[in-house]
Amino acid sequence: MSRKAEVLTEAKPALPVGPLVAGWLLPGGGHFLLGRWGRGGLLLGSIGLLFVFGLANAGSFFEPARGNPVDTLGFLGNLCAGLFYFGAKFSGYTSTITAAPHADYGSKFLIVAGLLNVLAILDAYDIAMGKKS
Repeated sequence: MSRKAEVLTEAKPALPVGPLVAGWLLPGGGHFLLGRWGRGGLLLGSIGLLFVFGLANAGSFFEPARGNPVDTLGFLGNLCAGLFYFGAKFSGYTSTITAAPHADYGSKFLIVAGLLNVLAILDAYDIAMGKKS
């Protein structure tokens, strides 16, 4: 077999959609799907605590705003928390306090929970692709 035929027969690994979607919906879910129970549990607990602390401190969710990239990026940070965000949003959670300092901290906790989940998703992706053990 020629070198060109060998290159053509090598298949690229498929995109691991399962761990990516599971990791977004449930923090640590991608790791659970890959059998990494300890790491998945640690991520679920830490991201869940950040989210609960954000809600307990009356943090508010960002809404996407046309022409305001800060609010749009904040919304994406909230959205990345997956089912935590959807559960709080659809259960009717709204922050009634907006001017208090602890509410500002609460909003930051909510965004950081989503951003930490993005890192967890990328970690699950690397494990699924064999780039990390």
